[in-house]
Amino acid sequence: MSADGATGGHGRPRVRTAAGVVEGRLGSGGTSIFLGIPYAAPPVGALRFAAPAPPATWDGVRDCTAYGPTAPKVPYPDTFAALLPDPVIPGDDCLNVNVWTPDPTPGARLPVMVWIHGGAHTRGSSAVPVYDGSAFARDGVVLVSCNFRLGVLGYGLFPDAPANRGLLDQIAALSWVRDNITAFGGDPDRVTVFGESAGAISIGALLAAPRAAGLFTRAVLQSGAPEVLPRPRVRAMVRRMASLLKVDATATAFTATALPDLLAAQAAVLRRSGPLVGGPAFGLVTDPDTIPADPLDTLCAAAASDEVPLLLGWTRDEYRLWLAPTGGMRLLDRLGPLAVALARARSGKDRAAVRALRAALPAAGPAELAGQLLTDRLLRDPLRRLAGAGRTAPSFVYEFGWPSGLPGLGSCHALELGFVFDTLAVPESAWLAGTDTPQELADEMHAAWVRFALTGDPGWAAWNGAGPPKVFGGPELDGAGASVVTRRALP
Repeated sequence: MSADGATGGHGRPRVRTAAGVVEGRLGSGGTSIFLGIPYAAPPVGALRFAAPAPPATWDGVRDCTAYGPTAPKVPYPDTFAALLPDPVIPGDDCLNVNVWTPDPTPGARLPVMVWIHGGAHTRGSSAVPVYDGSAFARDGVVLVSCNFRLGVLGYGLFPDAPANRGLLDQIAALSWVRDNITAFGGDPDRVTVFGESAGAISIGALLAAPRAAGLFTRAVLQSGAPEVLPRPRVRAMVRRMASLLKVDATATAFTATALPDLLAAQAAVLRRSGPLVGGPAFGLVTDPDTIPADPLDTLCAAAASDEVPLLLGWTRDEYRLWLAPTGGMRLLDRLGPLAVALARARSGKDRAAVRALRAALPAAGPAELAGQLLTDRLLRDPLRRLAGAGRTAPSFVYEFGWPSGLPGLGSCHALELGFVFDTLAVPESAWLAGTDTPQELADEMHAAWVRFALTGDPGWAAWNGAGPPKVFGGPELDGAGASVVTRRALP
C-alpha cells in the first residue's frame, strides 16, 4: 500500500507521517480531514510536568477521523460557558494536531496556517466547532490546529520542572508541521501561525523564542499582545493550590496527586483572578530556555521578528465579554467617577487621555470609559507599539467593529472568530454572535486572512506608525488610529 496521498477503505484518504500511517475522512468539496494525530507522547505519569517527548510510532493504519482527547482543564463558569463552547474529550493522548487539506499529496506545496486557540491559558481546545478548518482548505490553505497543556499542567511554575510547558508543546506541534506537512500537501516554508487571546499571547512569545526560530514565516495576533507575567504571580497560583491540596509546591508532589484533585484545586484558585482585575494567574514567564526576556521588548528592539510580516488587531469593545455577562458593567457604572479613576491609574493613562476619550464617546458611562482604558492597556497600546516598532517586515493592523446580536456584548472579545474561520453557520457561533450575522463580513474577513497566508498582504496598507487601522464591520476610525470613535453608546 502506498500512503503518499493514497486512499484506504471507503475512499478515505491516507498519509504516511514520521510516526506511521494515518487515515482521515473526506469533508465537503473533496477536503481531506485528519483529526487527533499525536505530535508528542501523552503527558502522563513522569511526563506530566516534563517537556514534550516524541510520540510513539505505530504499525498499520491509525484512525484519525474524530477529534482526539482535549487537554485536562476546568470548565468555564456558567456565565461564560453559555457564550464560549469548550468541548471535553477524555483521554491521555491530548498532545495532538488536526489537518484540513484540499490536496493531501506531497507535490501540492500549499500555504499552511497553524491555529493556536485561546482560553486564558487555562481553557479551550482545537475541537471547538467554530475552529473548523474546512473553509480554509476550501480556499487553498492547509489548516492545522493543535492542543497543548493548559493551566497548572502547562504553565504552573515549579522548581523541579521546565517552565512554559504549554509553549514547548506548541513548538513541538510546529516542529511536527515542519517535518510532516509536506505529506499533507503543505509547504513547510510557507507557514503562518495565527491565534486569538492567549493564543495570540503565545504567538508573541513564539516570535521571540529562539527555539521557534524558522518554524513559521508569518504571524497573526488577534486580541492578544506579547506579554509575560511576573514569576511570583504564577508561582503564587502553585502555592495556593499546594495549600489546598496539603502537598509541597513541587512538580514531584503534583505528579503524585490525582488529576481530578489537581483540577479541583486549580478551579478554586482561578476564581480569584481575571484579565481585568489581575491577581495570580497562569501564563508565560521569562525563562532562559524558552523566553529569555520580555517578548514585547525583544520584538520592539527588532531582532527576533524583523523578517516576519504581522497581521494584528482587536475588537472595538473587548472588555464587554469580561464585564457584561457578570454584571460588571452595572457595578462600574454605579461606582461612577471612581471606576474611571481606578481604570486610569491601572492603565497608566494621563488625564488628557481621559478627556479625549470622553470627547470621542460623549454618551459613554463610567463602565464603558473604564473598559476602553483597560483595553488600551491590555491590547491596543502594546499591539500598536509592536506594529510601529520600525521592523523591516510590514505590519497590518485591523479593528473588528461589528456588534453582537446579543444584548450588551457589543464588539466583544472573541466575536471575530466565526468570521475569520467562516463558520457562522456552525450552531455554536451563535452563542456569542447571535443569529443575525452578516455572511458578507465573514467573506471579507476570511478572505483577508487567506490572502495574508498566500502573499503576506491582507489587502490594505501596512501600518505607518499612525494609522488608522482597517475596520471590519463598523465605522472607519478617524485621526491617528484612535482607540475609539464617536458612535452610538451601547446599553
